[in-house]
Amino acid sequence: MQSILQCMDCQQQYPINQLLYTCENCGGLLDVIHDWSGMMLTHELFDNRLGSLEFPYNSGVWRFKELVYPTVDNSMIVSKPEGNTNLYPLPKLADWAGVEKLYLKHEGENPTGSFKDRGMTSGVTQAQVLGMERVACASTGNTSAALASYAALADLDGIIFLQNRAIALGKLAQGIAYGATCIRIDADFDRNLELVREVSKRLNIYVLNSVNPFRLEGQKSIMFEALQQLKWQVPDWIVCPGGNLGNSAAFGKALKELYDLGLIDKIPRLAVIQAKGASPLYQAFTREFEDFEPMKAETIATAIKIGNPVNYKKVVRAIEWTNGFVEMVTDQEIMDAKALIDNSGIGCEPASAATLAGTRKLAAKGIIKPHETVVGILTGHVLKDPDATIGYHSGTLEDISPKHPNLLLESRDDIEEIVALLTNKSDTVKANL
Repeated sequence: MQSILQCMDCQQQYPINQLLYTCENCGGLLDVIHDWSGMMLTHELFDNRLGSLEFPYNSGVWRFKELVYPTVDNSMIVSKPEGNTNLYPLPKLADWAGVEKLYLKHEGENPTGSFKDRGMTSGVTQAQVLGMERVACASTGNTSAALASYAALADLDGIIFLQNRAIALGKLAQGIAYGATCIRIDADFDRNLELVREVSKRLNIYVLNSVNPFRLEGQKSIMFEALQQLKWQVPDWIVCPGGNLGNSAAFGKALKELYDLGLIDKIPRLAVIQAKGASPLYQAFTREFEDFEPMKAETIATAIKIGNPVNYKKVVRAIEWTNGFVEMVTDQEIMDAKALIDNSGIGCEPASAATLAGTRKLAAKGIIKPHETVVGILTGHVLKDPDATIGYHSGTLEDISPKHPNLLLESRDDIEEIVALLTNKSDTVKANL
């Protein structure tokens, strides 16, 4: 029993311990393919590990080790542990979105505050297997935070290529705090990804962007865990934001594998939601994927501010496998949805809120039916981009008019003035109900 790397285009196969990101034969993206013959993969196997204190099964990724990387020795695994994020039933947000049943799975509850930890545990583990000493990524913020943390945990040198503008300070601070070498470059994410791949090739550094197929193996566990939390009852829809498209590519692979293994009896539909200013996948979807055109990305949702997603072909495949859909939402729609998620006590970064905004839009169009069950993915923590949150509620964000503001009140050292402020606010809230 041995896992392999396989090109998704020409099917060329390579050993799993070969340092590759794309096919040497045709340049296609690689999949990690596992040999599950002879393995007893059942719900009970994974359910019996829930709540385990034993390494590595205390991780919400490695609880599903057989589905993620069955042949890796446990001594090589680098885990914090990650995963074990909550799945929240939210009837008020379901009503706002126009569906009867909505769950939001909050990947912002991972150790560094985003879903990227799930991919980084598997990616850094493979760096250990390959004997690498340095790891690197280009990042809009979340990947850099995860890479820096896991590299430090594994005693590897972490290197981060950042664009020199529009980086949320909450994300930049993490990379610096965890000790990575951070380089701000006068280029956007897409160019930085090209640069990091070329530099890493010259200097023998392991690239941990989602072009690395081992990253996506860890991110598959979001689907495994969500379905386990639903007691393996399959929802009608999985809705997630789309930037570099690693998550949605991983979800499609995970769902097909679960179905092929008989662990689920149907495949839910996958909806990928992009910001209007960074929507090359959506634009291609409207042309039935006949052609793909990169774009200059501009959106307040910095985590999905990507105009030339590396996993485009894998997501097209995922959409085909799942009879999926692609939608786009404006920054206004994203920030209004974020305000409602935040106000529900859950909280998320802007990119995450594309999930809720997209669900509402698809329900309004009749794509998602009112009676259907939706699982939405929140990708990052509310503190990842506090400037966007404060800017929204104070009404200072360019071209965005807050529909759900929570204004910061100010008062002198005067009890009567404070009482008046609270009374007026209470009256305003009641009037708006």
